[in-house]
Amino acid sequence: MKLSHLQQIVKYLQDFKKISAIHRVSDTTLKVVFDKNDVIYFNMQRSNSSMFKCKEYPRSKVYNAPFDVILAKRFNRSNIQNIELLHSDKIIRLTSSVASAYKEELTHLQIEFTGKYTNVIILDEENVVLEALRHVDLFSSFREVRVGQKLLDVPPAPFIPKEYPIEDVEAFLYGVYEKEQSNKLENLKKQKIALLKKKLKKLEKLYVKLDDETSLQEEAQKNEHYGNLVLSNIHNISSYTTELELDDYDGQKVHITLEKPYPSAFMISDMFFTRSKKAKQKAKNLHIEEESLRSKIEHIKLFIHTVEVAQDTQKIELLFPKQVQNKKIKQNDSIEVFWIEGYKVQLGKNERGNIELLKNARAKDIWLHMRDQPSTHVIISTDKQNLPEHIVKAAAKLCVEFTTTSQDRFLVDYTPRREVTIQSGANVLYNKYKTLEVDTRR
Repeated sequence: MKLSHLQQIVKYLQDFKKISAIHRVSDTTLKVVFDKNDVIYFNMQRSNSSMFKCKEYPRSKVYNAPFDVILAKRFNRSNIQNIELLHSDKIIRLTSSVASAYKEELTHLQIEFTGKYTNVIILDEENVVLEALRHVDLFSSFREVRVGQKLLDVPPAPFIPKEYPIEDVEAFLYGVYEKEQSNKLENLKKQKIALLKKKLKKLEKLYVKLDDETSLQEEAQKNEHYGNLVLSNIHNISSYTTELELDDYDGQKVHITLEKPYPSAFMISDMFFTRSKKAKQKAKNLHIEEESLRSKIEHIKLFIHTVEVAQDTQKIELLFPKQVQNKKIKQNDSIEVFWIEGYKVQLGKNERGNIELLKNARAKDIWLHMRDQPSTHVIISTDKQNLPEHIVKAAAKLCVEFTTTSQDRFLVDYTPRREVTIQSGANVLYNKYKTLEVDTRR
């Protein structure tokens, strides 16, 4: 951020008296609620830091690192004593106190917009580091940021900053967010859509290459016929031969070239019967494989549409979670998994996925489905916790987005899994439920 902008923003911040709440909403973004309802976000991404305001910024997960624990302890519901731009540099120092029955402690929250070393540092009254968003050792910088160590000052900036007047600080902060999100959203969409289209192309290629059921049945009959012919001409077949000249039942000669030699005629006939059996089985199950691929293709197309209509980067981040998965656990390719503020949300890609969700969900997990029409099934894992309403709303929107591309108003019913009775497959009955409206119109 420009120093001139920070100078003007600090004057704007000096009107606030309290910090009502403070926490991270993403790995590098801090949310600060001033005077109960005035929210400002601090994006502390290296070399691309900023301050902004927006209507809503979903919390990606709940952070419980030492930095977050001390941040909450020292600044939640605290009284602001002072806000200043430290040494006229790109460093905002916010000093606050939390009154207790024993003593009143002053704590500094130092927010540094210093390019490569952008950081948020919590300090006591003696400038000793209590915690930091990023710890910095002496191998990386002359200025160590380590718990228990006194923090050195940043050297004065070797230039005179230009003036960039801001007419309305609040409008400026909203504008920062809109500009950043617009650029980031466009780039993210291009990247993720390209990834999804690559998956779609692969699935469509597999679908085109599916065997034809008639061809498989003909192959099964041919191999069964060859197997029987070998048994009928067994006395005329030599060991380890690769060329067969057999008498067919109509008196015609049948010439067969084998891929490899076999020790006996019985092994040749077994080979043909095995091929026939495999072809029959494949023909029998072809519709299952075809339906599975078709549903996956449809799911990817809905996924692409959902990305295309996403209106903010938080939605993209929700659709492509960074959740670390255990490689030892085999992932079900019929189920899509999302994470909303730490809550696991699973969505069936097809009937098989829906059946699996119903089968494995716990009694207190929340089940969602569009009312009066076929839709994907959605399960929110609750771990017996009370589920915030906005989590249910986000899951309901996913339920609609991964069912239809229509722009309209839809109703989504939801209820604990214990209230859902399976009739057959993924067809269910449920009585006790609540309903949400999802409006996909733009």
